[in-house]
Amino acid sequence: MRAERRRAAGKSLLFLVALMLQGGAALSAFESRALAESPALDFNRDIRPILAENCFYCHGQDANKRQADLRLDIRDAAIESGAIVPNEPRASELVTRINATNPKELMPPPKSNRRLTPEQKQRLERWIAEGAHYAPHWAFVAPRRPAEPAVKNTRWARNPIDRFVLAKLEAEGLSPSPEADRPTLIKRLSIDLIGLPPTPAEVDAFVADTDPKAYENLVDRLLASPHYGERMALPWLDAARYADSNGFQQDGDTWQWIWRDWLVKALNDDMPFDQFTIRLLAGDLLPSATAEDKIASGFNRNHLLNGEGGAIPEEQRWVNLFDRVDTTSTTWLGLTMACAQCHDHKFDPMTQKDYYSLLDAFNRVPESGTPQFFSSRIRVASPFIELPTAENRARIAEFEERLKQAEAERKLAADSAFEGWRLGLLADGKPADGKGLPDSLASLLRKPEGQRSEIEKKALDAGLRKHFDDRVRPALAASLPVLSKVDVIRKQLDAYRGDQLPRVMIMSDARPRKTTILSRGEYLKPTVPVSFATPAFLPPLPAGAPANRLGLARWLVMPEHPLTARVQVNRLWQQAFGTGIVKTAEDFGVQSEPPVHGALLDWLAVEFRERGWGMKAMHRLIVTSATYRQSSRATPAGLTRDAENRLYARASRFRMPSLILRDWALASSGLIDLEIGGRPVYPYQPDAIWEALAITKERDFTYPASSGKDLYRRSLYTFWRRTVGPANMFDTSNRQTCRVRSATTSTPLHALTTLNDPTWVEAARALAERSMRAAKSVDDRLATAFRLVMCRKPTGLDLAILRRAYARQAEIYAKDRAAAKALLGVGESGRDEGLDPAEHAALAAVCLAILNLDEALTRE
Repeated sequence: MRAERRRAAGKSLLFLVALMLQGGAALSAFESRALAESPALDFNRDIRPILAENCFYCHGQDANKRQADLRLDIRDAAIESGAIVPNEPRASELVTRINATNPKELMPPPKSNRRLTPEQKQRLERWIAEGAHYAPHWAFVAPRRPAEPAVKNTRWARNPIDRFVLAKLEAEGLSPSPEADRPTLIKRLSIDLIGLPPTPAEVDAFVADTDPKAYENLVDRLLASPHYGERMALPWLDAARYADSNGFQQDGDTWQWIWRDWLVKALNDDMPFDQFTIRLLAGDLLPSATAEDKIASGFNRNHLLNGEGGAIPEEQRWVNLFDRVDTTSTTWLGLTMACAQCHDHKFDPMTQKDYYSLLDAFNRVPESGTPQFFSSRIRVASPFIELPTAENRARIAEFEERLKQAEAERKLAADSAFEGWRLGLLADGKPADGKGLPDSLASLLRKPEGQRSEIEKKALDAGLRKHFDDRVRPALAASLPVLSKVDVIRKQLDAYRGDQLPRVMIMSDARPRKTTILSRGEYLKPTVPVSFATPAFLPPLPAGAPANRLGLARWLVMPEHPLTARVQVNRLWQQAFGTGIVKTAEDFGVQSEPPVHGALLDWLAVEFRERGWGMKAMHRLIVTSATYRQSSRATPAGLTRDAENRLYARASRFRMPSLILRDWALASSGLIDLEIGGRPVYPYQPDAIWEALAITKERDFTYPASSGKDLYRRSLYTFWRRTVGPANMFDTSNRQTCRVRSATTSTPLHALTTLNDPTWVEAARALAERSMRAAKSVDDRLATAFRLVMCRKPTGLDLAILRRAYARQAEIYAKDRAAAKALLGVGESGRDEGLDPAEHAALAAVCLAILNLDEALTRE
C-alpha cells in the first residue's frame, strides 16, 4: 500500500514539474498521461480551502465587497470571466495572477497579507488542468449512509465505527492501541457519562466481572443513572448561554434555573432529539402546549438582558433577536450566520435576505427589549409564566388571611373614627360652619337637618365619608396603626411575590412584527421587508409547514436536512474524544476543515436519524466501540504521525472540565450532596467577588454564601452570575454567547485554584478523615485515599512516593500544631475531634497532592 502511494506521489510530482515547465496552453502527451495516472484532486478537500481563505473575500458572493466584478465561488462565473479555462491552466487568468511578479498584478494582493504557498499554486494549476471541477460544499449535501469499509484486522472491530476508523489507520500504516485496563475504562466512562467517580467497590466489581457483557452492562447502568442528565446538560448550558442573571451592571437575577431543571430531566428521559429540538425552539407553539413545553422554549430566553438606564429598549430587542438567530444557527446548523447580519456572507452561500428571513421567526415575541423590575434582586422580561411552589402558595395564603383580618380590623376602626369625627362636627347641637370641607358639603352641613331632603342627606353622608377617608383618616394613621396595617401587609405580599414567586421566561408569538433587512445591521435603518423562509441554499420548507418557529424546528430535523444530524453527532463525538470529527464544531461552513473521517461522520448522522434520534443510543454506540476503549498511552511514533489523534489510533486524553473536577473532589471526599435540581446555590467564592457591581445603592451585591449541604451541591447548580462567573471554574464559557466547543488552557491560576481554593482544601481534609476512619495503618490510609480519587490501586512506586510525602508532612505538623489546626479549620464541615490533628493535617496535605496529580485531573 505504501509503495503504491509513493508511486502515485512520484507521478503527481512529475506532472507538476512538467506543468510548470510547459510553455503553451495545451498539455503534452506525457503530461496528459501523467495527469490521467495521478490521483484526482477533491475540490472540497484540496481546492475550496485555498479559494475560501485567499479569494472569496473579494471574489465571493458578497456583492458589496466584490472586486472587478469577479466571482470565483461559482464555476460558470469564473469561466465566463476568463479567470479559469478548464484543462488549460496557462490560458487561465487565475494562474497568471497568482504567479505574477508585478505586485500590482499579483493575487492575492500584497496588502491583503495573504500568500499562496508554492504547493497551493501547483495544486490550483493541477486542478484547472484536470478540468476545474467544482462540487457543492460537503456539509450542504444531505448525508447518505456509506458502505462500511473492508478491513484486514476484522477481529478488532466491535461495531461499524471501528471499521471506519481501522480502515483509515490501515491505509496510513498505523495500528490501533490495546484496550485500556478495566479501572481506566470505568473511570473514563464515569467521567464521560455521569461526571462522578465510581466507588472502590464498583471498580472491584467491574474488574472481577467475568460476564462477556460486563462492559456493556456498566455502560447501561451509567446511562440509566439520574446523574447522566446532569453530565450531559453541561455542554447544553454553554450552547444555551445559560446563566442565573441578566448581565450588564444591573445584572438582575432570574428564574431560568427552572429551564435548567427541564433540560436535565429531558436528557435523563432520553427525549428523542427531534422532539427535544422542537420543544427547545418552539415548545410554546405546540398544539395544547403544556407548561413543560413552554418552559422548554426558554432556551431562547437565556440571553443577556440590558436594564441599564441608558439602554434603548428597541435597540436591545434587536440585540436579542440577533442573539437568537446566532444561537440557533450555531447549535443546530453549525454555521456562523452572524456575518450575514450586515452583509452577504463572504464565504458561505448565505445572503442578508436569508438571515433576516430566518430572523422573522423570532420577531414575534411580545417583549420590550429590557427586563421588568420585580424586586431589587429579580429582573425578568415578559413573556413568562408564573410557577408558584407549594411553599409559595402557603405563604401567599398566609398573607391573604392576614390581609383579610387586617381589612376587617381597619373597617371597624375606620367606622368608629368616622362616627366620632362626624359627631364632632355637631358637638354643640348646632349646624357646623363646615370649615375645611368642600363648599358643596359645607353648605349642606350649615343647612338645618330638618330642612335637608333625603337626597341631600345621602349626599352629605357619602361626601363626609369620602372627605374623612381622603383627608382625615391618613392623619389618624400615626395614632391608630390599625388603619395602616392593611397597606403594610399588602406591601409585604407584593414584595414576596416579586422576589420569591418563580417566573420563568419563555417564547411566544403573540406579537408579530414586520421584519425588514437592516442596512449594515442597524436597527434604525430598515430597507426591504421579508417574510419567514429558511436559507435558500438548504432544503426548502415543506409545503404546508407553518411559517414560524414550529415550522423552523420541524425543518431542522427533516430527513433530507444536511446539517442537523451531522452537527449533533459531531458534538457527541467531541464529548467522547475531546475534539469533534469536524474540529470546528461551531462552523461546518466553507471555511471549516474537511473532516478526516467524513464517511464516519455521515454514517453516524444517518444512524442517529434512523435510530429515532435517540441520544442515549448514540452515546452507547460510541462508548462501546473498540475505538473508544483503546488505551490513551501515546507512542513516539504515534505522536509524530498524528499528534492531535485525528486518526484515533489511541483514546484521547484531556483534562476534565473544571465543573467536573470540583464534583470529583467533593465526591471522592464524601462531602458531595447529590440532590437533583432546584434553586442555584452559593458555594465558596473569594471575598467580595461581586463587589465591582456595587456602584449604586440600587441593590446589595454581597455574595450570599450558602451553608450546610448547599455548599457541596454539584457544580451544575452553582449560581452563575453572568458578569462575574464562578472564580473556581476555569476554562468555562462566559455564558454571554452560544459556545459549542470548549477551549482548554493551562495557566498557573488553574493550579492555584486546585491547591488553594477552600473547596479543594476542605475536600482533602474530608478525604483524609474518610481514609483514617477506613484504615488503621498509614499505608492503608494512603491507598484508600488514592483509590477514591484515581479509581485504581496504587503501585508499589506510587505508595513509596506517597509514604515519603506523608512522612515529611507529619514531621512539619508535629512541630507546628497551630498550622495543623489552621489547615483543618478550612471549610464549614465539621471534623472528628478525636483524630490527632498532626496526623490528620499530614494526611490532608497528601490528599490535596493526590487531588492535584495529573492523573487525578485528567480523563485518561
